[in-house]
Amino acid sequence: MLSTRALGLAPTLKQAAFSPARNHVLRNVIRSSITKRSIQTQSLKPEDGTTILNKQRLQRPSSPHFTIYEPQLTWVGSIFNRITGVGLSFLLYGFSLAYLVAPGTFDSTHVIEFVGGLPDAVKYAGKFILALPFTFHSFNGIRHLLWDSGKFLTVKGAYSSGYAVLGATAISTIVLMFQ
Repeated sequence: MLSTRALGLAPTLKQAAFSPARNHVLRNVIRSSITKRSIQTQSLKPEDGTTILNKQRLQRPSSPHFTIYEPQLTWVGSIFNRITGVGLSFLLYGFSLAYLVAPGTFDSTHVIEFVGGLPDAVKYAGKFILALPFTFHSFNGIRHLLWDSGKFLTVKGAYSSGYAVLGATAISTIVLMFQ
């Protein structure tokens, strides 16, 4: 009210706002513009609400990073580093548990005899499957240590070190495959 008094509009605004004739006209306009519709509703159990919400969530698009962003070396390398880490951990713990359960079956002698009896194509494929994640994870770990020391933190440095990791991974995988 302080600003309306300063302008001298207080009596006029009060008269317009609190006038009985004005309120009557406004009420009639509001009543005539609102039409009544008959809508049937039903009560839902809490479980039904959760089901409806889950169905609505399935219709929503996934996060847009798969559809609108071009794959970049940095995030593809990060994802592959996590996947190789999980895979190598799974192999390590799986072999360790198998050795604990049946030490006579998974000792070095039996493993060498088993691998020696495989065809050469299977041996090379197995070496490739083991060497690729091991070398990539190792070289990418060195890359992360360099990042921790403050090296290659620019975009150009991240890409050059990423390509160096890919090159070193390819060369070392091939060398390990044919040994």
